[in-house]
Amino acid sequence: MTGGTADGCGGATAPGGGGGATAPESGGGAMAPESGGGATAPDNGGGASAPGGDNGAGYGTSTGTDPGGEKARTRDGVVQAAGCVLWRRSPVDGGLEVCLVHRPKYDDWSHPKGKLKHGEEPTAGALREVAEETGYRAVLGPELSSVSYYAGGRPKRVRYWAAEAGPGGFAPNDEVDRILWLPPVAARARLTQVRDRDLVDELTAD
Repeated sequence: MTGGTADGCGGATAPGGGGGATAPESGGGAMAPESGGGATAPDNGGGASAPGGDNGAGYGTSTGTDPGGEKARTRDGVVQAAGCVLWRRSPVDGGLEVCLVHRPKYDDWSHPKGKLKHGEEPTAGALREVAEETGYRAVLGPELSSVSYYAGGRPKRVRYWAAEAGPGGFAPNDEVDRILWLPPVAARARLTQVRDRDLVDELTAD
């Protein structure tokens, strides 16, 4: 594994590619089912698939931003979720680091994300999931591409934001037993799903 740390964070807008962040917190990672699907343009669905239990093929795409955003856990039969590509600057060299979470249920590495609660705004849900899964507070930056795929036989759409890590600290929990802070190239290689790798590319694009 290259560079990188486990556990730690920092601040606010999307990095345009480089520089980073922090110190180790966890390691290794296997992949396993959770889904497929590929990243698409912000607020859209769609995408490439990858190995995993959540079926891979994207069920479709939509363009543009939904006025008002999703306010319920499901919308038109589609499970609504939100998450973040969490980043920070390394305390060691100032380089960019991306936070990955390991979910023992699927034995995979992914970005922090989860289903929205009824009536919850996507941005609030994204920040809540980051806090619950990583132990860090975060400051949202630009919205990234949304991803659509099937999970457990149901269509699911996840909206993502770039987010800079703030204060906090990781503690293993039922959903996530490890996190890793890695430079973008290493994070991309460690991620289980192709769709998640595309989001790292988007985060670091000029």
